[in-house]
Amino acid sequence: QVQLVESGGGLVQAGDSLRLSCAASGRTFAMGWFRQAPGKEREFVAGIGISWTGGIADYADSVMGRFTISRDNAKNTVYLQMNSLKPEDTAIYLCAAARYASVRRSDNDYTYWGQGTQVTVSS
Repeated sequence: QVQLVESGGGLVQAGDSLRLSCAASGRTFAMGWFRQAPGKEREFVAGIGISWTGGIADYADSVMGRFTISRDNAKNTVYLQMNSLKPEDTAIYLCAAARYASVRRSDNDYTYWGQGTQVTVSS
């Protein structure tokens, strides 16, 4: 069974940066970050495929140019570097792992989920 543990969330000011980490146990392929704010639907943030398919990354329009997803295969960890944070980025950020090699945008394509880490951005 794949287990995912997120870390790196916190309370920051608008314009600041955070780096989220997701440490995985077990074999993983495509991985992604989702977020969910109170009263809102869970939404895709960023995803990345495995390295032998090119490690192609994908981003939601709302974070394009500000967030960067990456992975360290040796550490079996995926990261989300978040720059120029905005109050609307405030949410619980969830790490997920799929059974596919290529990047996926739908939460239905992800089998394993972490508990989430809170990101709060004040104005």
